[in-house]
Amino acid sequence: MGGAVASTKPLCIALVAGEASGDTLGAGVIRALKQHFPDAEFIGIGGPRMQAEGLVTQVPMERLAVMGLVEVLGRLRELLRIRRDLVEFLKQRRPDVFIGIDAPDFTLGVEQRLRDVGIPTVHYVSPSVWAWREKRVLGIRQSTDLMLTLFPFEEEVYRRHGVAVRCVGHTLADEIPMEPDREAARRQLGLSPADQVVALMPGSRNGELRKLGLLFLQTAAWCLERNPQLRFILPCANSERRQQMESILADSGLQLPLTLLDGQSHAALAACDAVLIASGTATLEAMLFKRPMVVAYRMAGLTFRILKRLVRVGHVALPNLLAGQEVAPEFLQDAATPEAMGQALLDRLGPTAEREQTEARFRELHQLLRRDADQAAADAIIQLLRDKGRLA
Repeated sequence: MGGAVASTKPLCIALVAGEASGDTLGAGVIRALKQHFPDAEFIGIGGPRMQAEGLVTQVPMERLAVMGLVEVLGRLRELLRIRRDLVEFLKQRRPDVFIGIDAPDFTLGVEQRLRDVGIPTVHYVSPSVWAWREKRVLGIRQSTDLMLTLFPFEEEVYRRHGVAVRCVGHTLADEIPMEPDREAARRQLGLSPADQVVALMPGSRNGELRKLGLLFLQTAAWCLERNPQLRFILPCANSERRQQMESILADSGLQLPLTLLDGQSHAALAACDAVLIASGTATLEAMLFKRPMVVAYRMAGLTFRILKRLVRVGHVALPNLLAGQEVAPEFLQDAATPEAMGQALLDRLGPTAEREQTEARFRELHQLLRRDADQAAADAIIQLLRDKGRLA
């Protein structure tokens, strides 16, 4: 589908994203929709990338960036207020479609309330219903006219429950080259071609750095004792996270050959030999850059105990879920120690048959996810608008 689509009046399209990965997806959808609807208005909640594409945000996106069952409780009153105010605003504006991007605990509630008053709704990025609480699909069926998934294995559960679904792939798989240019990335970051470089990526949220920042630094120190030639790079999501990481580093007392980067996470992944990384979307990026990784995560103890009882799958890292086997070792909660993660990192440095097999598997998965995601999502949304009589 291409070219502008006829409409009797400029469309009003509402979107909500709750964190950086959703901001990336939202920006791509807005960009693709603008090719069809140059005069469309975009409103809702989003981050800097969505705003750069023209979204007018009602509150800063970071106010929604909270993760974990227990962690949400401290922010619950604020989150409920934001959602209530947003729903009232959107009921008054009557957008032609609402697109909730990830953040299901927030966006699905918005979708339900808007769909109840006749506003078409789309949910972009499936919650992990295939991993735990599959019955959530029944609520999604009541809230959402169309589910857009990132990964092919997610479609079946929705079809089984009668939910309209389309796998659109992942925009990052379209953007990231099949063969990243390591030498160019190293020049950009001032790294020598001969350096052995480990990227540390403890997350983009305040809470993730509090739980993983020091742990990742301690793991780097453990590795450095055994391989003094190592260098480390750590991309910081924004100025606040950089200040937080600088404080963690200063308090640790560790002396490391570490460079903190302002953003540049893709350059860091292209340049490194291996990466120690927090579980989440960043593991998908590391996979797309074909980098051997060690995955870690820690959360509130009660959250972990609850999830451990509910989750039905054997892996948490996206590359492992996509591959159907462990291609990246996972260290969760108490298993995430400097010694265990450090040894796993050292095992993944240098050319080995296992490393070559992992990189080959990552190439296969990368190709599987290349589906022109932004345009595929826009096409699905346009079809929904047609089906709902929102287009002439």
